[in-house]
Amino acid sequence: MKRVSLKDVAKKAGVAPSTVSLVLNGKAKQRRISDTLAAKIERLAKAAGYQPHPVAVNLRTGQSRILGLIVESISGSFFAALARTIEEEAERHGYKVLYCSTENNPRKGKELIQMMLKQQVDGYLITPAPGMESEICQLIQHRQPLVLMDSYFTDVDTPYVLVDNYKGMRSCVDHLLEKGYRRIGLVTPDLDLVQLQQREQAYRDACEQYNITAAKQQVLKLKYDTPQDDIIRHISAFIKSRRQPDALVFSTNYLGVAGLEAIDRLGLRIPEHLAVVCFDDHDVFRLYPPGISAFEQPIASIARTAISLLLDQLKNGSADETAKQSQQILLEGKLILRRST
Repeated sequence: MKRVSLKDVAKKAGVAPSTVSLVLNGKAKQRRISDTLAAKIERLAKAAGYQPHPVAVNLRTGQSRILGLIVESISGSFFAALARTIEEEAERHGYKVLYCSTENNPRKGKELIQMMLKQQVDGYLITPAPGMESEICQLIQHRQPLVLMDSYFTDVDTPYVLVDNYKGMRSCVDHLLEKGYRRIGLVTPDLDLVQLQQREQAYRDACEQYNITAAKQQVLKLKYDTPQDDIIRHISAFIKSRRQPDALVFSTNYLGVAGLEAIDRLGLRIPEHLAVVCFDDHDVFRLYPPGISAFEQPIASIARTAISLLLDQLKNGSADETAKQSQQILLEGKLILRRST
């Protein structure tokens, strides 16, 4: 269906396109266009389904009033909650959100950034996939307003907001150690992401503090794109291994949910046979008998802080080197204890 143009509306109204433009941009009184004619033009434009072309609006105003949001996944509960708060906050400030996901595929991440550049979004909120460093650097070089969330690159200096992953995982593992568990297994995605590296390091440091050597530490790493049934199978084999763990820590909630299914298939009871803690809470953990202990990320605070930093850049310009350091923010989460430990 052909897009209705400004010229089409002008032809129906019997006026020049410039007159239609003035009316639809709220300048009728300023240019002494009669109320009767202005009302006629507005009525005809609405009836014809006229919508301003976004590129033309961008050229005229220098702003699209659209923010680009790129997350890891649109299906995960963490990212869904993050996106919902961002959308609410953006709307409150007069912005719309263009929402996409990478599924941790750097090629897809690059394509999404290029698409958003063409759409001329005003700023970017990104949870970066491994391998997206060059695309993030490109945005910085072009002084595009940008805030990273949930992760960052240690060698790329840019504003970011995320939970204190090391401290959060330490609280999970320390809790198990204090309860007397010593054969603690960690199940984590095999991804080169700083937040996952920090969670694994916290697990290892906590174990070493309790004289559990590296040789006795048990870590299962699973590829991000592993099918769900294979994840459950691998976790089941990990639980049944020769050094059968007496507790499991999952570093993401999607692995935690799969872990519960593996435990159920093995006919094991929580916590009688196996204690469980997960980094990042989930509705399933609250409802699953007997209730799964989990570290809760401050999702709403991450979202609100990130969009506040981005809006500040939009108002004052992209962050300079000094400002970037003050905009690299770690937030506190909390360990929610349920009966799984």
